[in-house]
Amino acid sequence: MSAITAFRLTTTDPERLARFYASIGFTIGRPRPIPRNEMALLGLEGGGTRLPLRLGGQQIDLDRFDRPGRPYPSNASAADLCFQHLALVTDDVGVAWARISALGDTRISVVGPVTLRTSSGDSTAMKFRDPDGHPMELLQVPPGSRSSWQGGGLLGIDHSAISVADAKAGRRFYKALGLAARTPALCGGLARAALDGLEEAEVAVVPLMPRKAPPHLKLLAYLTPKGRPAEPSAPNDIAATRTVWAADRDALLRDPDGHLHLLRQSADAHRQPKMPGRPSNDQPPRQS
Repeated sequence: MSAITAFRLTTTDPERLARFYASIGFTIGRPRPIPRNEMALLGLEGGGTRLPLRLGGQQIDLDRFDRPGRPYPSNASAADLCFQHLALVTDDVGVAWARISALGDTRISVVGPVTLRTSSGDSTAMKFRDPDGHPMELLQVPPGSRSSWQGGGLLGIDHSAISVADAKAGRRFYKALGLAARTPALCGGLARAALDGLEEAEVAVVPLMPRKAPPHLKLLAYLTPKGRPAEPSAPNDIAATRTVWAADRDALLRDPDGHLHLLRQSADAHRQPKMPGRPSNDQPPRQS
């Protein structure tokens, strides 16, 4: 798996969800049918439509299936194993959150943006949900870490973070698929708990890097609280975010905790929608 080419979010109303993302800085492409061979990979009957969105050099696809699945679990926390968020880089978390909260307060973080101490400097972050319940994070990186991001407003997708039960098992799984693990970090304290909307939090964070980034992947192994397992999501469930990879074969994989990864070698996996956007920058991001 050499690069993440897209993230796919399941929705029952792509037009409504696209309006939300367009209002915060994404560019909307043209809808098209989900390819039949991909529907077969997903194990779903019927068809579906895909509405692509762009932010900087990264892509999110909004997928609607003819046969809808389950809504996002209403009681899921950031530590639970169904959790997967996308980190949206911005030059000002406060301004970005004010714009998003004006559309409806859907925060996960309990006190708004919080400052986190990192090896490369202080980062500011805020977690929220989109109208369908998909978790998102606003991330303002230190000035010295901005080489991968140019401009103002929302700039691009830095990474996707997934909650896992066992960081070592996750590292083994993803290492076998070609990702390189960076030095893990143990994060906790009041700021982390506030960011995650938890009473207390201690989490091991493991960055995993493909050959081309951004975006990259992070494993979040919560020690406190322990993440609750969930019934594996079907691809048409709202919680079934799919990370799409440029790969040497077509396949649908589940990691040890049930997170879905779509491997694509076909032209469809690499065809970008025709819409304006900032060019991609292949320099790897600094860790936050």
